[in-house]
Amino acid sequence: MADHNEQPAGAPALSELLQIRRDKLSSLKEQGRDPFAQTVYNRTAYAKQIVEEFDAFEGKQVSVAGRIMGWRDMGKASFLDLSDSSGRIQIFVKIDGVGEQCYESMNKWDIGDIIGVEGEVFRTRRGEISVKARSITLLCKSLTPLPEKWHGLKDTDLRYRQRYVDLIVNPEVKDAFVKRSGIISEIRRFLDGRGYLEVETPVLHTQAGGAAARPFITHHNAHNMDMYLRIALELHLKRLVVGGFDKVYEIGRVFRNEGISTRHNPEFTLLELYEAYTDYNGMMDLTESLVRKVANAVLGTGQVTYGDEIIDLDRPFARLTMLDAVRRYAGVDFEEVEDLEQARALAKQHHIQFEQRHGKGDILNLFFEKYCEEKLIQPTFILDHPVEISPLAKRKQRNPDYTERFELFILGREHANAFSELNDPIDQRGRFEHQAALKAAGDDEANDVDEDFLAALEYGMPPTGGIGIGVDRLVMLLTGSLSIRDVLLFPTMKPLG
Repeated sequence: MADHNEQPAGAPALSELLQIRRDKLSSLKEQGRDPFAQTVYNRTAYAKQIVEEFDAFEGKQVSVAGRIMGWRDMGKASFLDLSDSSGRIQIFVKIDGVGEQCYESMNKWDIGDIIGVEGEVFRTRRGEISVKARSITLLCKSLTPLPEKWHGLKDTDLRYRQRYVDLIVNPEVKDAFVKRSGIISEIRRFLDGRGYLEVETPVLHTQAGGAAARPFITHHNAHNMDMYLRIALELHLKRLVVGGFDKVYEIGRVFRNEGISTRHNPEFTLLELYEAYTDYNGMMDLTESLVRKVANAVLGTGQVTYGDEIIDLDRPFARLTMLDAVRRYAGVDFEEVEDLEQARALAKQHHIQFEQRHGKGDILNLFFEKYCEEKLIQPTFILDHPVEISPLAKRKQRNPDYTERFELFILGREHANAFSELNDPIDQRGRFEHQAALKAAGDDEANDVDEDFLAALEYGMPPTGGIGIGVDRLVMLLTGSLSIRDVLLFPTMKPLG
């Protein structure tokens, strides 16, 4: 009994295998059986549907289509494993069922070929739900063999470079992307149900703004000017709030010309939303509700397993100011730090590197990053960030050195960032000018002065709360994925060679 899954001892080199498949293709074409000629195949059922609803399908005629992933040749009969987008099902092919000519032509077929099968649903003596073929058609010839031991490849980058092969041979990989689609659909359903309007804003900007990040620069030929791929959605969405849209959101790609890691990709998906007449407290309540609702809708539970951790999204999220977090985890009370010199002395004492441009608030944030972030495993809102690192957030009235801003941390990483939005155009101009000075001094993540946005604010923007949520990190959390590349179908990769 031959097994088409196994490569025989002394098999030819890959280049020869490629030639063998091309020779089979030429032979098929000479016989008038061009596998690329057919344009339509009338499929009436999917593999998973037949297996799950066998009682309804037993004895019925169906048409299925998919890729050959297994082949056991019994001489005058063969068992094929057919994989479609829903799962796998066994195909039983007998020479007297499909005809001698058709059966003989199958000698020119291989693992990976795409076929269509018409036949009767039945259960074999071994209990395997199958389709007994009465006709079988080659719909596409695979000219490159599938890898033998994809799971065992040490070069995991190959899975990301050739995602199409990864999806073929590792069907469980699809689950993360099915869940990703479900997560985005649930986000939309949640926000639409609360009266938010989904909008689209430009990807090409004349200025990079809305976040502290290094942009990608491109060139517009017709206007002969450089433009930036957006690093955030914020400033255009807030223009819409000025224009009278009280609740808006966008889910879109943003681009940051930065390093690549297990949590960072140069392009990623961001959700930003803005609501008039609320503040960061309202955004905290909304964020908590949204994350909890999405998890329960997609996973059926708010208890999320991630590595060795069980993340409880059903329990109320903790709330802690940045000052309190640094006091708790670093043992340093920045409320007792009177000036920048004391802050610098503390940083040196704790071996925290800082730059000459850093103010007291920047150094507080450096303490937070070193001592606190990794401790924030269960969902925790970190409130009231220093004004130095929050150029678009409204100041706290009782302590103007800090802003009405929060970040949501889960598993030691940021998942959301939100403000009571700064709507004072005079204060905003001063912060933009401070950013522009930093940029002139060499900070390539700082922003320029956006005169059009300032003009919009001068028409008046109501008190507004806004939030940004990294969709990819949320998908990582809800699918238990350790790398952002596992939740991006086509992550950014450096070309080989």
